[in-house]
Amino acid sequence: MRTAVDRMTSEGAEFCDAKYQMLKNASIRVVDGSVRSLTEQSLGGVCFRARVGGSWGYATTVQLDKKTLLESCLQAAKNARLGGAKGTRIPDMPSRDRQMRADVRIHPDNVPIEEKLEYVADLDRAQKTDPRIVNSNSDYRDEVKTNLLVNSFGSSLKWEEVRIRMIAFAVASESGHREMYYEVTDGTKGFELVKEKDVNAMGKHAGEEAVKMLTAKKPPSGYMICISDPQVTGLLAHEVMGHASEADEIVKKRSFLTGAVGKKVASDEITMVDDGTIRGAYGTIPFDDEGTPSSRTVIIENGIYKGYLQNLETAAEMGVALTGNGRAQDFGRRVWVRMTNTFFEAGDWTLEEMIEGVDHGVLADKMISGMEDPVGGGFEAKTLRGFIIEKGEVTDMTRSFTLTGSALEILKTTDAVGNKVRLDGGNCGKGIEDFVLVTSGGPHCRSKLVVGGG
Repeated sequence: MRTAVDRMTSEGAEFCDAKYQMLKNASIRVVDGSVRSLTEQSLGGVCFRARVGGSWGYATTVQLDKKTLLESCLQAAKNARLGGAKGTRIPDMPSRDRQMRADVRIHPDNVPIEEKLEYVADLDRAQKTDPRIVNSNSDYRDEVKTNLLVNSFGSSLKWEEVRIRMIAFAVASESGHREMYYEVTDGTKGFELVKEKDVNAMGKHAGEEAVKMLTAKKPPSGYMICISDPQVTGLLAHEVMGHASEADEIVKKRSFLTGAVGKKVASDEITMVDDGTIRGAYGTIPFDDEGTPSSRTVIIENGIYKGYLQNLETAAEMGVALTGNGRAQDFGRRVWVRMTNTFFEAGDWTLEEMIEGVDHGVLADKMISGMEDPVGGGFEAKTLRGFIIEKGEVTDMTRSFTLTGSALEILKTTDAVGNKVRLDGGNCGKGIEDFVLVTSGGPHCRSKLVVGGG
């Protein structure tokens, strides 16, 4: 790979790198006590990148013999020369020589698939808390990603990423009416994440809450005060403010946050960061896919917009520091500017204090889905359920409802931010096919927005 980088440089590449990656994962799904799927798979290969002017050339291969590798690297350099685009030269960076193993106590490679299945079966069985539970679903997935990267800066890096995610998803039914509830645990941890989790309690809680939701009432609607839970808060941080803060959208002027640095975009209560260094979080990375160390990037500080997320290309074009946000789904995909762990930071309020100050409103609880609008700044989220707040007290549980509004208008009305942050892992797409594993979250936040009753 070092020889390949030297050859791409001799072929005119102003910057180039070579990255080997091996992906291994195990996934298990148990539905209503039966194993629906159980797979173990691995895929490895090398990606070569070369940049000439403003054009990138890529070449990938899964054949790892020396002849094929050196032929592929020359193809990457050729592809870059054919682009013909003009762009800012990527400046030289310090070289790094590091090797890092994943911070885990029980490596999932050392756990038999039979043992993993036992935990998933227990999780599924525990959901059957009531005859009204008509469907139980339990999923487990682990991923081990080994990376080896060399580049024209002289860096030689090797690091490992390990992630585990487990989900319980229960469905309750009565008199033709169905409701569901889910619980998730995840992180950049080893199998200790599963062993330390009471999977029976996790499954039981999912089943019990699904049954409770059968009595939920129709939600209210209109423009009102809403206290968003950490998942809904995180959706706002990630889907709208986060994607709109990715600098490859900024340089193309396709974000409503273009030119926002230094401007007031939220209330004084709001501070938002992207931090890829948080130990154990699902979106944590030692380095991005360009070899830049991950970092803590302040996006909004006390309501003032501070800066964007960057990769090598966008940082060069904007003349700013790197943030370690150049990420690719795997060795066969291109590098985009992508988030890691994106969230609003904690404030000073307890949830009880926030509720006491509401005469009429809703408390959102858990997220089902959301939509992003990084061009216009619109926000839409669908909650799993909620609770009505009347005269400072939580009253009836409600069924699912939608929350909509302009992200900046919502953040400017935020008058209270909770003192406890929770992070939840997920799978983030960009474009139509490129996905990376991330975390979003925050504390409870009290804001005004449009509630759509279902």
